[in-house]
Amino acid sequence: QVQLVESGGGLVQAGGSLRLSCAASGRTLRSYTVGWFRQAPGKEREFVAAINWSHGITYYGDSVKGRFTISTDNAKNTVYLQLNSLKPEDTAVYYCAATVVGTTVQGMGVETLYAYWGQGTQVIVSS
Repeated sequence: QVQLVESGGGLVQAGGSLRLSCAASGRTLRSYTVGWFRQAPGKEREFVAAINWSHGITYYGDSVKGRFTISTDNAKNTVYLQLNSLKPEDTAVYYCAATVVGTTVQGMGVETLYAYWGQGTQVIVSS
C-alpha cells in the first residue's frame, strides 16, 4: 500500500513559479510510475505529467509542455513538479498518483491506470 501526500500549492501571480511535492510512504516508488493530474472547477481531471521512476522516462500533457518539469528524489521517496511561467488557466487542484502497472509512454497519461492517489494541493494563479 502506498500513501501519497502533496504539498507546495499556493497563490502565485501569472508568470510565477511553484514547486509541488508528492511524498510517498509505505513503499518505495522506484518501481512505480508517478503522475500528476489537475482538476479545475467545473472541469474534468486533466493529465499533467508522469515519470517512470526506474527508467527515468517522462511524459507531459500538451498544455504544460516546456513549462512544467517532473523529477524524483530517491533519498526522499518524493516526486516533484516544477511549475514555471504559470498562467491563470493553470489554476486547479493538483493530484499525484502512482501505479505499478507497466504501460506505454502515452499510457502514462491515462487516469484509470493509477491505483493510488493523494488528497491534492490547490494552485491558484492570479492574472
